[in-house]
Amino acid sequence: METMDHSTFSAVYNMLSLGIASMLFTSIFLWVARDRVLPKYRLAVMVSATVTSIAAYHYFRMFDSFKAYETMTTNDAFLHYNVGYRYVDWFLTVPLLLVELVAVMGLAGAVQSSLLKRLVPAAALMIALGYPGDMKLGGLPASVWGLLSTIPFLYILYVLFVEISKSLKDQSPAVRKILSGARLLLIASWGVYPITFILAMNSTVAPTAAEVASREIGYSIADIVAKCIFGLMIFAVARIKSAEESKEFAAAEGH
Repeated sequence: METMDHSTFSAVYNMLSLGIASMLFTSIFLWVARDRVLPKYRLAVMVSATVTSIAAYHYFRMFDSFKAYETMTTNDAFLHYNVGYRYVDWFLTVPLLLVELVAVMGLAGAVQSSLLKRLVPAAALMIALGYPGDMKLGGLPASVWGLLSTIPFLYILYVLFVEISKSLKDQSPAVRKILSGARLLLIASWGVYPITFILAMNSTVAPTAAEVASREIGYSIADIVAKCIFGLMIFAVARIKSAEESKEFAAAEGH
């Protein structure tokens, strides 16, 4: 039976280590720097820090779980490696990513509440419906679970690129540029997940070592982009908006 060679094991092991470091130190930075924005934007920064903190914990768990591949055959190791850690992480963090995006825009309470009431349940539903298909659970073909998961994903796209675009018009050019980029970055990084899902959709056996490595490296890169880089962009927007709205803040921060 196939075993994972040292170079493949090291590549995944090092990528998971990079995930831990990225999530952990982004969390520390955001928690420490949360007071460097006006109070109305601190929620967005704190949600960003919460996202990376949750992810840091789950990357520690995945890092520890992945050690099974060092001594076991790929088939046995796959049974010991808990892929569910990623889905628990996504179930918690994906809705929060949308919360931080909406929170940093400083919208009127009613508009913000309306967006969150639609985005958060859709994001949670998207992850919940994807899990049984990825894990080949629930009695339905993976393609059916994938199709069901795509429905809330398309709805999120609609809200992000139609509904939120209306609100972006009220932002300053500098903020609008960063938020537009952050929105595209989020969707681009999310695009890795359905591609990986489709590639593994027809598999009826445990994945090969190469498939596991590609999956874990791809997911880890997408996570770092969607959580760490996106979170830092949200922090940058909060800083710009704080300086735009308060001359005292701008002077104190050297803007």
